[in-house]
Amino acid sequence: MSEKSAGHRRGVTGVSSLAERVLELLASGQASTRTELAALLGAAPSTISLTVGQLVAHGLVAEQGTRSSTGGRPRKVLRLGGSEGFAVAADLGGRHARVGVVLPGGGFTEVSTVPFATAEGPETALPALAETLETLAGRRGRELLRGVGLCLPGPVDVVPGVVTLPSRMPGWNRFPVRDWLEERFGVPAAIENDANCMAVGEHSVQPAERRQSIMVKMGSAIGAGVIADGKLYRGATGAAGEITHVRVEAGHDIPCSCGNTGCLETVASGAALVRILRERGLDVASIEDVVRLASDADPEATRAVRQAGRYLGMVLSANVNFFNPDAVYLGGLLSTLEPFVAAVRSQLYEGCHPLVTKHLVIERAGLGADAGLVGAGQFALQRALANALQAVTGAVAPAHH
Repeated sequence: MSEKSAGHRRGVTGVSSLAERVLELLASGQASTRTELAALLGAAPSTISLTVGQLVAHGLVAEQGTRSSTGGRPRKVLRLGGSEGFAVAADLGGRHARVGVVLPGGGFTEVSTVPFATAEGPETALPALAETLETLAGRRGRELLRGVGLCLPGPVDVVPGVVTLPSRMPGWNRFPVRDWLEERFGVPAAIENDANCMAVGEHSVQPAERRQSIMVKMGSAIGAGVIADGKLYRGATGAAGEITHVRVEAGHDIPCSCGNTGCLETVASGAALVRILRERGLDVASIEDVVRLASDADPEATRAVRQAGRYLGMVLSANVNFFNPDAVYLGGLLSTLEPFVAAVRSQLYEGCHPLVTKHLVIERAGLGADAGLVGAGQFALQRALANALQAVTGAVAPAHH
């Protein structure tokens, strides 16, 4: 959270941070009653009631109907005030973008895939994407647009809202993407890397009791997003989940873009699989070709995919033993291949302590290809809520989280 003045620290800080968490849980759909909020936040019911009361008074939260509880009084159902609002979001790939409308509570609609020329740079690529998102917003009701979210295939510095040293986004380094979007749309915008977006998107549709999880994105590159105690965990410098450059002994002689040799990305990513299969004489030019061959049960492709899954499982085992999550979710194109998923699962069971795997869920992302899109929309809605909260409480709004 942003640094606050001493006065704010003594006054608004506790209330505003609790209010932010209440709004996040209502926005993501993980809670809809005061009782659920108190349980998830570990706060006294009276404290939750006071905070919810303030949010209702400011119009940020509304009450509707009741939901019968088992034996006790019916509970008032809470929702975001003005929750007919929405965000538009895009998950950017190398040549295409997945776009759609994301709703408070984790719903999404009007999803489609459109061309997106990442390699042409932001000045060329963003205006065309903005037109597409404007059309989406117009169909739904432009006056109800609350935010714009982008899921990006590169490292993101969330405080200034820029991409930093992306290996697959030429011309994007330090470009002020978030400021550009906010100027273009006139609403809060959020940008985040793909693994973090996928982690947040998937978390919003999973059972609320799954408070700790690791989302691994296996596409051309490898990334991971970490949910700790129900929130995205960024780490000290925003690099939490950076498993890409963990060294795998079997690939110790293959150079990596980071300057080391034998990193996980050099032996298990989609780009690595393309290289490996080409070396073995197969006609592959992209990760889609690898997936097609493996789906058609090509022996070489299947063997390579299974080995990639084993390498990922080896690296994940150390992280899973250390972190002890409720779930590991697998996303990205390679997660669509059963031999890959089976190899990851097998390696985790082999490499983790039985107490760690006792209740561990290891599965494909339930949102599939839409996880990043939904997460980007959630980030945008959270940023809009943080701005609204700042307006009514005078608290310093955080950089979106």
